[in-house]
This record gives sequence, structure tokens and C-alpha cells, in this order.
Amino acid sequence: MGIVQRQGIRNTLISYIGLAIGFANTILILPRLLSSSQIGLTAGVLVPLATIGAQVAAFGFASAGMRYFPFFRNQGRNHGGFFPLLLGPPLLGFVVVALLMWVGKPLVIQWYASGADAALLASHYTVAIGLAGCIMLGSLQDAYLKSLFHTSFSSFAQEILLRLMLVGAAVAYSQHYISFHEFVLAYTGAYAVVAVLLTCYLAAIGELHLRPTRAALRIKPLREMLGFGGFMLLSNISGTVLLNIDTLLVGTKLSLAAAGIYLIATNISTALVLPFRALYKTAFSLIAEYWKEGDMAKMADFYRRSTRINTLLGCYLALGIGLNLDFIYGLIDRPEYAVGTSAVLLLLAGRLVDGITGVNGIIVATSPRYRFDLVFNISLAIAVVALNWVLIPRMQLAGAALAYCAALVSINIARTWFVWRHYGLQPFDGRILRILAVAAVAGGTAWLMPDLASAWLNLLLRGGTLTVLYAAGVLLTRTAPELTGLLGSLKARLAKS
Repeated sequence: MGIVQRQGIRNTLISYIGLAIGFANTILILPRLLSSSQIGLTAGVLVPLATIGAQVAAFGFASAGMRYFPFFRNQGRNHGGFFPLLLGPPLLGFVVVALLMWVGKPLVIQWYASGADAALLASHYTVAIGLAGCIMLGSLQDAYLKSLFHTSFSSFAQEILLRLMLVGAAVAYSQHYISFHEFVLAYTGAYAVVAVLLTCYLAAIGELHLRPTRAALRIKPLREMLGFGGFMLLSNISGTVLLNIDTLLVGTKLSLAAAGIYLIATNISTALVLPFRALYKTAFSLIAEYWKEGDMAKMADFYRRSTRINTLLGCYLALGIGLNLDFIYGLIDRPEYAVGTSAVLLLLAGRLVDGITGVNGIIVATSPRYRFDLVFNISLAIAVVALNWVLIPRMQLAGAALAYCAALVSINIARTWFVWRHYGLQPFDGRILRILAVAAVAGGTAWLMPDLASAWLNLLLRGGTLTVLYAAGVLLTRTAPELTGLLGSLKARLAKS
């Protein structure tokens, strides 16, 4: 078994463990240990600010590193001085970003209408600067390790260890071992520990080469790397804005407590996108290979099949989450968080549409017209900012979720039209309509089930009704030939035994 395959298996296992820990953190632990304002400050303001600062400082060099490392590989023991070249410009960029964040502190603070929120952020604002540096160093070292095909330890540190350290800090605060300010410092310290551990790991495998060399600039010109990094910065920052701007604007236009409640709603809806992300990891390389071979027939077939699979899984998960929100918020056991119920439903709708049509973005990004992907991403980021600015004051948390949903639906309609117009590819057929019809019937029937005395009984009744009707409808309407084939093979095996 090759190193890439072994690392892939380990990373998959680590990812699922990390997701389980993340779900437990979001639903069972952090909302019970911290107030909504405290969650809004740390995960809703400081982390997004630091993430944006880290990406601007890095100037796309994490992506540039993975793109250009093959030219440096095996150019001597130190890979031609690649690692110092990877770190140098971002470190200079961080000095500039840190200065801008420091000078811009009064401007950021004045965005918060509530005096208590402004004071809370002001007393912890500088932590975001240090956090940005830790996130930037961690992302650069992670990119370097990916290029070296050493990804498991980095995945463990970021997916599992980091989340456990954050929970540990929250427990220490809730038990009064540390103050809230010390908790915020520990929150930042967890990211710093990850960065330090990655440095130690690089040293342990003999790949920590910090001495700069002029030879690195002869292998690939710095101007070329900066140009590619700038392009990737624009692409990546639009995605970061999409993921974080709604929570930031909820905090500024409403309150930090509202930002914390909205962040929990966002995390609940994120469970829907997990199967989509798993598919995209395979889809990117496959579609790139189809473009290389010029095999449009295979691409069209993959486009249809992946859309059908995403629709099949997405509808079931969206209905399962939406029908059982009372149970999920009951696990949190904090009534104030249930205000985010309508936001969860709108976020689920937007993410379902994005998942069903999501492969179109990969087709654009890997196509000869790949630069249009940047246009779509920037347009999406602008749309999200504008819609949030208008809708949050009018509709509160539901306004932020509606802005996100409307932007995702609009951009995916545009992307789907673009792929169909330029390449003659569109993934929709009668099976998609049948899946949606089955989902509507199964979901409507489960929703009409009577409320029982126990939340767990309600979960079993609604979840069981949805599962049985949805599975039966899919099989009877023959909308999933892969599932039908699997059941046929299982029957054959049982008959032989």
C-alpha cells in the first residue's frame, strides 16, 4: 500500500473522529459551558477576524506552495530552500496585517452598537492579532506537509487535538480554574500549540529547513509565485467571507449573543454538507482528468450521477435535521439558542441547493475558463455582504440565513447556466424530480406525526417514518439504480448462503 493511500485512509478516519468531536462540542459541550455572548466573541468574531487576517497575510502562499513544490522537490537536502521561501513573504505580510489590525481597532470596535459588546471585544481584540499569526503559520506548515505527503499528523492536530484543547479550556473556565480572559488566551494558545507541534513534527522527519538560499529564486521566480498567490488569495478570501461574514455582521448589527446563537445554527446545518465534501474530494481530480482527456461523455455521466447522489443524500439529511430541530436544541438545553430554528431551516435550504448543484463549481474551476470561477466566487461574496447588510436589521437571524440562502441559490443557478451554455452539460433528469417528490411525501408525512411525551420517542417516530417512506419511495420509483443494484447483490448472496 502506497504512502498516499495510507495517508488517505488515516485522514478519513481522523476526519470522522474530528467531526464527531466537533458535533459534541457544538451541541453538547460549549453551549452548556459558555454563554451565547462568549461563544459569539470567540468563535463568532475573534476567529473570523483572525482567519481573514491570516489569509491576507499569507497572500495565497499555502496554495502556491502546493502548486510549486514539485519544482523544488529533491533539489538538495533542503528542497532548494523552498520552506524559507514559503514562509518569508507571508511573515512580512503578517507584519503589515498586524499593524493594520492594530490601527483599525477603533474602527472595528465602533461597529458594535452595544456598549457591553464593544467593551467585551475591546478588552480581547489584540488576541485576534496573535491568533491570525498562529492560523497563518499552521496553514503554511500544513501545505508544506501535504506537499511532502505527510498529512496524517497535521490532520490529527487540527481536527482532533485542537478541538479537545478548546473543550479543555472551556471546562477549566466553567469550573472557575481560569478567568474568561485567560480562557480567551487559552483559546488562542490552542492554535499556537498546533503550529508549534507541526514545527516539531517537521524537525522530527528531517524536513525543517529554515536557512534561506538564493537558489530558491532561480528555481521559480518570486514574481510568478506572488502572481499565482494573489490569484488564489482573491479566490480563497471570497470563500472565507462567505463562511464568516454573516456571523460577523450579526454581531455588529444585533449583538455578540445573537452571533453566538447564529453560529450554533450554522454549525447544526453544517452536518448536511459532510457527504458533499466527501464527494468533492474525489470529484476534483476526476473532473480534472476528464478535461485533460477531453472526455466530455464521462464528465456528463459523472455530473448526472453525482447530482443524483447529492440530491438523494441531501434531501434525506435536510429533512432529518429539519424535522428534529426540537430534539437537537433540547440536547443543548439552553432555551435561548432555539431562537435560531428558522435560521437553521433557511441555511439547510441554501446548502441543499448548493450540494445538489455543487459539482458545477468544480467543472468551472478545472475548465479552460477557470478564471470565471473567481468571478463567481467574488460575486457570491459581494452578494452575501450586500444581502446581509439589508436583511439582518429587518429580519434578525432569519435575515442573515435568508441572505446566505438567496446568494447560494442565485450563484448556483448562474454556474449551472454557465456550464450548460458553454459546455452543453446539465445534470437534471426525471429521476431528480422523482427524488424531490418522494422527499416531499416522506417529509410531509413525518411532519404530520403527532407529538409524543418524550423527545426521544418523537425522534424515533419522525426519523423512523421519514426513513421507511423515503427508502421505500426511492426503491419503488427506481431513482437510485446504484442502491437497487446493491440490494440485488445482497439478495443473491443471501440466497447462496
